[in-house]
Amino acid sequence: MYDDWIWKQVNWTAFTWDDHKILPLTRHIHQKIGILLGQSQHNPEKEHLTLDNLIANLVSSSAIENETLNVYSLRSSLAKRLGVSLEQPYPSSERSDGLADIMFDALNNFNQDLTIERLFQWHQWLFNETDWTMQRIRVGQLRGHEPMQVVSGRIEYPTVHFEAPPRIGLEQRLNEFIEWFNASKSNHLLDPIIRAGITHLWFVTLHPFDDGNGRITRTLTDLALAQMDQQSIRLYAMSPVILNKRKSYYEVLEATQKGDSNITEWLVWFLEALNESLEQTLKRINRTLFKSNFWKKYSEIDFHEGQRKVLNRLLDGGENGFEHGISAAQYQKVAKVSKATATRHLTDLLEKGCIVKLEGGGRNTRYQIHASLN
Repeated sequence: MYDDWIWKQVNWTAFTWDDHKILPLTRHIHQKIGILLGQSQHNPEKEHLTLDNLIANLVSSSAIENETLNVYSLRSSLAKRLGVSLEQPYPSSERSDGLADIMFDALNNFNQDLTIERLFQWHQWLFNETDWTMQRIRVGQLRGHEPMQVVSGRIEYPTVHFEAPPRIGLEQRLNEFIEWFNASKSNHLLDPIIRAGITHLWFVTLHPFDDGNGRITRTLTDLALAQMDQQSIRLYAMSPVILNKRKSYYEVLEATQKGDSNITEWLVWFLEALNESLEQTLKRINRTLFKSNFWKKYSEIDFHEGQRKVLNRLLDGGENGFEHGISAAQYQKVAKVSKATATRHLTDLLEKGCIVKLEGGGRNTRYQIHASLN
């Protein structure tokens, strides 16, 4: 059993870090946020980018805890609060409404002080379903007096990855965190990005609830970032990156919680994850702008339905976007046309300058969107 957790140290929250490792990362992130704000300013798809980002954030945050959400229901709950109309509305649920309430309280009411009552309200929204299984969880209140541990391995030889502070004195520890969170908002000597990283580590270490600590932690991180810049936080999401790096996320948390108050390695991980989320958003915005300009350029051309469908898939990119180009056989399947028609459609798109032929030939010939709109 490990017995030297970070929270057992006297004044453990007097965190320190190595500036020479941290400052270059924070400068880089601030620059990226500035670029993001500039590029999103006149983006015609900004509302839908925001909606997609919030969905990705909530879905990924739940997936980290191995919970699968109904994306359609969540989209309806978020769209309603954003005032975005959907082509195909889907009924919302208690679950999706509760998650949307937490997100919008963090992003819209970022100037409100954090209180224990606000955290309890988030917890109630998180577990708002009238499900009998929820009766095992103390909803909207602090956890019980049994030890709170994260354990793996066999019952007789367990590995304790984390142990939270005891229940006795938890109110005082949580109040200290809340006081710091509210006071540090106006601390000009503390970079707000580092503040977000400290917020994440401090709260998840306290682990004040029976369940939902990770999701509340990530919401608090979003709140801290919203207090820094309420505009850009709606456009990027850390949870998808944390989900993709879940193994290293838990490893660096465990190492930090078993270490001293120098949290350099945790902050490096956090800042690199934040930077990656910003890079992904910038790529998505650039792709959206390119798509918008593409259809403006070819607005007067009458495409076949299959051609339009394939072009949109190529323009959207991502998992379903044929990153390495599309072949005639793939075109045939997507457009649901014959082999001869697929060849004719692709030749037509080549002649119009919409696509280019990639290197290689014969049956392996692949096509991609023309990168230039000049």
